[in-house]
Amino acid sequence: EVHLVESGGGLVQPGGSLRLSCATSGFTLDDWAIGWFRQAPGKEREGVACFSTLDGTAYYSDSVKGRFTVSSDGAENTVYLRMNSLEPEDTAVYYCGSDDGGYCSGEYYLTEEPYEAWGQGTQVTVSS
Repeated sequence: EVHLVESGGGLVQPGGSLRLSCATSGFTLDDWAIGWFRQAPGKEREGVACFSTLDGTAYYSDSVKGRFTVSSDGAENTVYLRMNSLEPEDTAVYYCGSDDGGYCSGEYYLTEEPYEAWGQGTQVTVSS
């Protein structure tokens, strides 16, 4: 019943920016945690950010902290990932996941375990 759809990916030059969207349905986006993950070719899925619509907190991986920002538009049931200063190493398929626990309180929420539903992913390619 919970459904998530990512969009906003594309090709961008190093140093550029993109904003990804995670559109949600099947639940009210005011009491959930939404995680952002990425998977590069041949690599494991990596958590990069989590945003709690319950208390407004966010948590970031060291690799993206200071460059990426998560936010929500609760009225439209959408969570965003703004990505600045993109590097070729950021190239990956980006996924959003949902957790009904509601918190993003540490590194645990950058693992896949808390999340029960996932979107299909959107491709981000950073290249000259």
